[in-house]
Amino acid sequence: MPKIEVHCVAAPDMLPAYLSREAAGADLKANIEGTLTLQPGERHMIPTGLRLEIPPGYEAQIRPRSGLAYSHGITVLNSPGTVDADYRGEIKIILINLGKKPYTLHRGERIAQIVFSTVCRSVFVPVAEIAETDRGEGGFGSTGS
Repeated sequence: MPKIEVHCVAAPDMLPAYLSREAAGADLKANIEGTLTLQPGERHMIPTGLRLEIPPGYEAQIRPRSGLAYSHGITVLNSPGTVDADYRGEIKIILINLGKKPYTLHRGERIAQIVFSTVCRSVFVPVAEIAETDRGEGGFGSTGS
């Protein structure tokens, strides 16, 4: 279990939190003053008030909260957003309202999840050809009906 050092520029109650024993994602909260209303189709960068020291060999992924997505159409625009181990700025979440009604965010509201994963870096080797497979160039929808 990696230790993540957190510099909380907001109040301590804004720290990420796992809300169940087996939760993969810790909830992130909106560090906004008052409220912010997202109109349908509108996106906004929401600060969390958190700066993280992610250990080398790990990354953080920012993911939507399923309840917000299902109930209100609020999701993370660049999902999953990636936070690299060498980034030290404030974590901000790009939320978009894909719903049909305005949605009002409140300070401290849970807006996204953060999940930590190991990183596997690759070496890219140029070649003249790559091996064929049965699937070949079949793309979207090519493996099912």
